[in-house]
Parts: sequence; C-alpha cells; structure tokens
Amino acid sequence: MLGFLSARQTGLDDPLRLRRAESTRRVLSLKLNPDRDVDRIHGNGINAIDIETIEGRYMLSGGADGVIVIYDLENHSGKQQYTCRPVRTVGRSSRHVHRFSVETVQWYPYDTGMFVSSSFDKTMKVWDTETLKPAEVFEFEGNVYSHHLSPIARKHSLIAVGTKNPKIQLCDLKSGSRIHVLQGHRAEVLSVRWSPRYEYILATASADSKVKVWDVRRASGSLFTLDQHNGEKSKASSEAVNTAHNGRVNGLCFTSDGLYLLTTGTDDRMRLWNSATGENTLVNFGKVCNESRKRLQFSVSHGCSPEFVFVPCGSSVAVYTLHTGELITMLRGHYNNVDCCEFHPDYQELYSGGKDGNLLAWVPVVRNPDVEEDSKDEKRGAAGLPAVNPAFQDTWSSDED
Repeated sequence: MLGFLSARQTGLDDPLRLRRAESTRRVLSLKLNPDRDVDRIHGNGINAIDIETIEGRYMLSGGADGVIVIYDLENHSGKQQYTCRPVRTVGRSSRHVHRFSVETVQWYPYDTGMFVSSSFDKTMKVWDTETLKPAEVFEFEGNVYSHHLSPIARKHSLIAVGTKNPKIQLCDLKSGSRIHVLQGHRAEVLSVRWSPRYEYILATASADSKVKVWDVRRASGSLFTLDQHNGEKSKASSEAVNTAHNGRVNGLCFTSDGLYLLTTGTDDRMRLWNSATGENTLVNFGKVCNESRKRLQFSVSHGCSPEFVFVPCGSSVAVYTLHTGELITMLRGHYNNVDCCEFHPDYQELYSGGKDGNLLAWVPVVRNPDVEEDSKDEKRGAAGLPAVNPAFQDTWSSDED
C-alpha cells in the first residue's frame, strides 16, 4: 500500500491503480458486520433490493408480503455501531400497497423522487417518493416477474417488463402507455435488463431456456439468441440449439462497462457472454445452486481488478472472480435461501435479502497496520502456509525496486 501511495504522490503511477487496488482489497475482506444492522420490517421474504446512484444513500426493498421499504444507509449517530432505519414504508395499511408479492424494485436512475415496483398482482407502479402514491399504474394480463429502466438512456424513457406472457412489454414513462411488444420467447419472461453501454440494447431471459438480445429500434426481431455451444452442432447439443441454459434462465446482469453479460439458470450453471457477439466465453464457475422458480437478483462489482460476481447460492452468497470463475468465498449469515443481493460501488459494501426476512450488510474489514500485516505474513510463510489469497496477491503485485 505504501508503494502505491508514494508512486501516486510522486506522479509515477496512475491514481486509478491505487483506487482499484484498495477497492479490490475491500471486496476480498467483506464480512458480516456486527456493528451494522438493518431494521427488520418485512414479515416475509425479501425478493428485491436497489441502491440509488445519485447519493448512494437510500435503499429500496420489496418483499413477498407486498411491502416496500426505503432505508437510509447513512450513519447519523456518529457511533461505530448503528442501525439503518426505514425512512418511508408502503405498508399493508396503505391503500396503494401491492396486493401480492413485490418481485422487482428500482430507483429512477436520475432522481430519487421516483421509483418503480412490479408485483404478482399483475401491476407495475411508478411511485412519487415524497407522497408514496402511484403517479402511474400499468396493468398486465399475468404476473410481473421483472422490469428495468435503462441506467443511461437520454433519448427514451422506456421500461422493459417481463411477465407470464412470453411477449416483452415496453412501457413509456412519458406517455404512460405500452407502446411496443417484443415477440420471440415461448414461455414466461423471468428477467429483463438494459445494457449500461448502449441505450437501445435489451437482454431478456425466459423459462424457455433462451436469452435474447434486442435492439428495440428494430421491428424484425432480436439481434441474436445466446447459444451455450457457440453454434457447434453435436449429438449432445442437437436437442438444445440456441439455448443459453438447460433449464429456466432466471438471472441476468451486465458488467458495469456493458461488455459482458452474465446469466444464471436452474441447471445450476452461471455463464459469461460477450454482449457484442453473443459468444459464450466458456468460463467455468462450477456448480452454482439455483432453486428459484422466479427472478434471481445477483450483482457484479465495479472498480476492482479483477471484478467479482456475488450470487445467491442457497442460504449463502457465493463470490466468484468474473473472468476465471474462481470461487473466492461463501458469505454465510442468512437462515434461509437468499433471493437478492446488491453491490454498493461507493463503499464496496454488499447488501443481501432472503426468505428469512432479513437484510444483511456485508462490510469490508478495517485494514490492519502494514507493519503488523507484514509480520503476520512472515510468520505464515515460515510455517509453510501461503502468505495471502492468490487473487489478493495478484491484485497487489507491485514493483517498488
């Protein structure tokens, strides 16, 4: 660390390198923090969470009880030990509350004055944060599994919606109407995701085992369908042409730069794809337990080297390196299956929610002084033990000679 600081001070090194190294160190030291608690408000499981990107301060959560909660993550007490309190709640007593399970919640990307929720009550609601009343309600014929607003769009205000109907609905926030339908899937659409790189590119995942990538300006169908075999025909793959998984595909997530797309399926596999060509990169993440019949919310780190993937895996959260598939650690703390997790890039923290109704905060461990750390590494080396985690070692490799 001292080498990074001195190189930065003298102008010999890029400040971004120091930032990436420290971000990586913090992610590798994530632990369940006994000093950080999140108030338990939901009576049942938590299906979705989202942290706004304007201030990085407020978090939304949507539960199986239909309740939506807005939490303030900032420490106002000035003490090391504190509890994240709810500032607003759409509870069961509200006449605007969703009647059934809330499946997806998302902040409006440019303003915390608005957020969107969708539910198994066949509706998607656009909320005014100040009044906690719906400014717009979209009704559908079937259960709504997922919705998503583009994080970068300037030329459109479309919300992509995946429902029990195989057709993907595109709803316009400005006009308050459904303006377009994308046809191609043969079963319910479990997850939808806009690209963070190109504002008109959309990825959709379905129970028909397929993932499609669309340019919503085109009327002639999807750009391409992801193929786990990369077009190579064989006896084993002849029955699974152009399928991303050998089961329901219920999770989608772009990397922060939009260059890669991650998918998860009920075949207990996670795959990494080139989002421009649709090529399967063939990274082997091993068995990734996935028993969910609905949308699974997982997250990718931002600003690290290498980047990491946080995936609900039973009652734990598995942490993998993005491009090698190496399992770094399992974060254990929930008493039941984890359904959602969200990475906070400003502080390298992770929040997870599960069927136990708990929201847990995984926070980096405070760094020990370099002198103590060096002495511990020397002792470990003398005892014949590896000095540091290999991923940690590669990240911090530096030449100070």
